[in-house]
Amino acid sequence: MLKSVEITRRQSEIRQALAGLVVKEKPTDDEVRSLEALDLEFRQNETRYRAALICEDTERREAGAELETRSGKEWADLMAGFELRQVALALDEGRQLDGKTAEIVTELRNAGGFRGIPVPWQALEVRAGETIASGTTNPVQTRPILDRLFPDSVASRMGAQMISIDSGSVDYPVTTSAVSAGWADGETANVAGPTAYATTDRPLTPDHNLGVQMRITRKALKQSGDALEQAVRRDMAGAMGAALDQAVFLGTGANGQPLGIIPGAATYGITSTAIGEIASWGVFRAAVTRFMAANAASGPDAVKLMLRPEIWNYMDGALISGTAVSEWDRMIANIPASAIAMTTNGLAAPAGSPLLATNALLTTAAGGVAPCFIGAWGAVDVIRDPFTDAQSGGLRITALATMDLTVARPSQLEILTGLWHE
Repeated sequence: MLKSVEITRRQSEIRQALAGLVVKEKPTDDEVRSLEALDLEFRQNETRYRAALICEDTERREAGAELETRSGKEWADLMAGFELRQVALALDEGRQLDGKTAEIVTELRNAGGFRGIPVPWQALEVRAGETIASGTTNPVQTRPILDRLFPDSVASRMGAQMISIDSGSVDYPVTTSAVSAGWADGETANVAGPTAYATTDRPLTPDHNLGVQMRITRKALKQSGDALEQAVRRDMAGAMGAALDQAVFLGTGANGQPLGIIPGAATYGITSTAIGEIASWGVFRAAVTRFMAANAASGPDAVKLMLRPEIWNYMDGALISGTAVSEWDRMIANIPASAIAMTTNGLAAPAGSPLLATNALLTTAAGGVAPCFIGAWGAVDVIRDPFTDAQSGGLRITALATMDLTVARPSQLEILTGLWHE
């Protein structure tokens, strides 16, 4: 019970006792002493009551702040305890899930739509402190599993926003009307007339399924131990990340792929500028200027740039005449190096003769709106194939994810084509 409540109750008892004593015209000596003692206690309790309220108010504020962030902390702690190793063993041996893994899987299953064991996207993150430095205890020492090399997520570096969707389609209405203000030409003249408010829907639909198949031998299941946890997570995340990055920028829109930014430039309404010049800071500066003129970017530091390593190689070697400053040095003096993503996965390889030509992409986040959105329906659905590797006792699993891509505001992107380099 709160101290202030206890004091309030005692004050009520004192008032009740005093009420019975003050009505007496000739109280006894004992009653007079009782009156004095109760009066003194009442006045002391008033001071204690105010002090209790001050202390409890501070405690309430701290408790309220904790309650506001408790759900996020609890979810992060719960997700940190998800074990992909349990999923692999459940699919292979039928072992029951337990702990935080079982709780998360139960929550995801309640959303429906999973044939196998659902795995949350957060569980595919590479977690700090999980690298095993020593080999597992085996007759033959097994060193940590070496991952394949995958490019970093270029889509996230270019400002793409990933959205979790439970079910159905999601539309992003984008304003397309040209509302303008106008001055009244005279004392009795009217201002500019009303303009229709029009929007264009940019839908995300669950029409595209991305999957990866993984084959885990019986020896790996029995020998690797905890190392299997990190290997499965990193390999699955890397493979799906590489395929997703390529689809975001180069998706054909056919054969099950979503329509990517570069092939779908005309469909999305993205400006595509044919350069036909040697790559230089002047070319990119002109593109940044177009961004700023269209009110999409406030300055060069607000622009993100994606290009191939061959462009960097050429620009870094192209020195300004009479100086040791290269075209690349001039560019990163205006566009931060952290805002430049180099990829061989999201842009087609250079082609042409005698000069090689390639593309580049510029994006910006205007008003907090991402240049493109990636919709992910639910979690990753992990399904076991019990027949293919049955003879060898291995485990073959398929991870399926339903995803789509859309560009909400095409003015936040610009494609540069025909960038030449030697």
